[in-house]
Amino acid sequence: MSEIASQSQLRMAFVRWALLCVPLILLLGIGSGVLAGSGYGNRWFAALDKPAFMPPGWVFAVAWSILYILMGFSLAIILGARGARGRGVAIMFFVVQLVLNLAWSPLFFRSHEVTLAFYLLLVILLLAAVTTVLFARIRPAAAMLLLPYLAWLCFASYLSFTIDQMNPEGETLVAPGYSTQI
Repeated sequence: MSEIASQSQLRMAFVRWALLCVPLILLLGIGSGVLAGSGYGNRWFAALDKPAFMPPGWVFAVAWSILYILMGFSLAIILGARGARGRGVAIMFFVVQLVLNLAWSPLFFRSHEVTLAFYLLLVILLLAAVTTVLFARIRPAAAMLLLPYLAWLCFASYLSFTIDQMNPEGETLVAPGYSTQI
């Protein structure tokens, strides 16, 4: 089979990948937040001092939903780029940064590790930037869809850093949801 795919075949491949990736990434993101007890309803989070530029709770739900949808479409574009050079490495970077992204809410909201969560955000930001560059080499449109995510990660990193600075004893305000007893 050495035929080149038609435009309609390429569009259908993208649609199939998007129908898988968008809901999957969105559900994983929502699930991570729900399982971690994230948001203003969290007793520990409510007790933290927060900066004046802290958005209301609904902004996070809307922003992350949009970002996860954009990430799903971006990944679908790359998955549909069969045979593209660097595709496997780009997908690997995407998956690694997504797994770390999903680990952030439990680390921050459940384990109350404010400082570690900030450093994790920096790692996620770095990996997301590398992913964006790798995606750009394959399909520029896929990289463009990740730019709002990068911008939000920059904001989230600054917000996390500020919360950490304002709450030097933040980890001890309320007992963490996950603890180890020996």
